[in-house]
Amino acid sequence: MTLNGDLGVGSYSALVYLTQRLLWPLTGLAELTDLYQRSMASINRVMNLLDSPVAINYAGKSLPLSNVQGDIRFEQVGFAYEGQGGRPALSGFDLHIPAGQTIALVGATGGGKSTITKLLLRFYEQQQGHILLDGDNIASLNLQDLRRAIGYVAQDTFLADASIAENIAYGQPNASQEAIIAAARAAEAHEFIERLQDGYATQVGERGMKLSGGQRQRLALARAILKNPPVLILDEATSAVDNETEAAIQRSLNKLVVGRTSIIIAHRLSTVRHAHTIHVLDQGRIVQSGTHEELLAAGGPYAELWRLQTGEL
Repeated sequence: MTLNGDLGVGSYSALVYLTQRLLWPLTGLAELTDLYQRSMASINRVMNLLDSPVAINYAGKSLPLSNVQGDIRFEQVGFAYEGQGGRPALSGFDLHIPAGQTIALVGATGGGKSTITKLLLRFYEQQQGHILLDGDNIASLNLQDLRRAIGYVAQDTFLADASIAENIAYGQPNASQEAIIAAARAAEAHEFIERLQDGYATQVGERGMKLSGGQRQRLALARAILKNPPVLILDEATSAVDNETEAAIQRSLNKLVVGRTSIIIAHRLSTVRHAHTIHVLDQGRIVQSGTHEELLAAGGPYAELWRLQTGEL
């Protein structure tokens, strides 16, 4: 119509302009509707979490960190996970860990090693028996105080989408930069952190995706060193790293376990050979206990595992 002279150029320009002015708000409305639906889905998830019943009581006797010695006892502990047909993960389980000693838990998958640590941290409540910390039943202690006394380094390290310094100081908001750097040095993480473009301010990405598995594990160790807990749990801390990284982590562990009660879970027996006592678990029971040399001399499950890993068949 404009080319034929039936519509003025000015009218055509105004028509195009008005059409755009109409479409952009509609596009914005669609984006706002999408954002609203996403927000409602997130709110529902948060509210469902807040409404979830608390199965484990948080209240209990105060446990000052300075008073924790780290003497741990499992007395006739029995526990079975739901949905496993009543098959117990632990049955009549007894274990004494003297304060300041390092013990190792080894054995086949499904033997109950990780279950022991989960019960100690009260992620679950045992169905039978008692777990004592310095003579106190852990069920009678304040749950937050109990967990503050225990450092936990898992196989699958969780890192937040934050800086390296913030991840090391996770749970320790008042930690100084000097203390963070000292913990990183002890975990042999300082050198690779310094090589990063932003150093300790480097953002690690969601779940630490910008770092390698060994780097994430060393940050987890630095976090535990900074926390300086009287009780330390290492759950397969070196299982997913190469030999060089494992050696670096092992050097850090040798420093970390000194003077504190330590529980080390490992499939790589080379990482636990210097423990004060090694316990071999099978089907929720301890079938062998002793030092590395004693267990090798006695034969049995531990010696078989050692020969399998070293190739001495």
